[in-house]
Amino acid sequence: MASEQSGAEDEPPSLLWGLDPVFSAYARLYIKDILQIRESRQVPGIYFYKNHPLFQVDVLGTVVYKREREDFYCYGVDDSTGVINCLCWKDEKWRDQGDSVKGKGHGGVFNVEEQLRKLCEAQRSRCMLEIGDLLQVRGSLKTSREQREIMASSFYKVSDPVMDVQIARMLDMPQLYRDCYNKPFQVPCAELEAGTTDAGGASNIQSMLGQSVRILKEFLKVKEVPKFRPYDVEYLLHPLIRSPVSSTSTRQEATSVGPSFPTQVKNLLKETLKLLQREGEIFRKVLSPDELYHVTEQDKDLLAAIRDVIQEDSKREKYAEKGCHILHVLSSVRQRYSRNLSREALEVALKFLECNSDIISTTDSHYTVL
Repeated sequence: MASEQSGAEDEPPSLLWGLDPVFSAYARLYIKDILQIRESRQVPGIYFYKNHPLFQVDVLGTVVYKREREDFYCYGVDDSTGVINCLCWKDEKWRDQGDSVKGKGHGGVFNVEEQLRKLCEAQRSRCMLEIGDLLQVRGSLKTSREQREIMASSFYKVSDPVMDVQIARMLDMPQLYRDCYNKPFQVPCAELEAGTTDAGGASNIQSMLGQSVRILKEFLKVKEVPKFRPYDVEYLLHPLIRSPVSSTSTRQEATSVGPSFPTQVKNLLKETLKLLQREGEIFRKVLSPDELYHVTEQDKDLLAAIRDVIQEDSKREKYAEKGCHILHVLSSVRQRYSRNLSREALEVALKFLECNSDIISTTDSHYTVL
């Protein structure tokens, strides 16, 4: 498998990754394959199974070890092909709930607090696992200390007393591999402009993507844009794409060669926004059909939330000496501001705050206030 995945020719240009359905899905791979897939040379945090780009996976397995920290659990998940570490964040309300919600029903009257307490307990019980429990995890892949692990976006305990869930998955996985993962990703010719199928064309695509990233970064910085939608900035990329032709005959000829002008612009913008998200320059506070992006350095609410977390928690004895660890800050800000905040976006915001002397770093991963 390693020899199949090691060739540079198996990695398509990043501009075309969105054409592969695997890229947008949670890939159901065996853990042994997740541990062996190679990381992209173009974009850190993206991995390739054969020539399929992916960054998020779906894993089902038995918990074989458990480590608990203040903000998260580390579960070792075994699907019988391998074991992978899964980082599962605790919900803030579980830690702070305490005895704050203890309402009881009186005289058969519906009690909102009591029902809320029961709901929270049911949710908590599904997300607190012990060794031997069956765990389903969805999340993004990362490599930490040369070890592959999953940063969970959702996880829960699976009740499977007669093993019907596990059997169904065992039957589905080989078919997924046959029909999808083991088949090479074929780039549709219509999605490429004339001449982009060779090495020089791939280089042109990379150059175009680099230019679009620089244009968008400069625009957001100069205009101090706090948030935007794709159609607000789409026009900025028009000069990078070959202008639409006017003649009917030439237009028909161009259509047979490649996609239309609007399609090329939308594809370029889509890949540009993905790259800016991976760099932490932008993020989506809420995942909704209204595709609204927040600019990390211009989001005053985000910067205030980060500053408040570090200022408040640095007073605690645990963080008094070195300051707050970046993972603690990430967990707290996710609870206060946005669950969709990435570590990359947090790092950009921390660097911005430090440059403005709002916070200081005591180590590579600890922060405190002046």
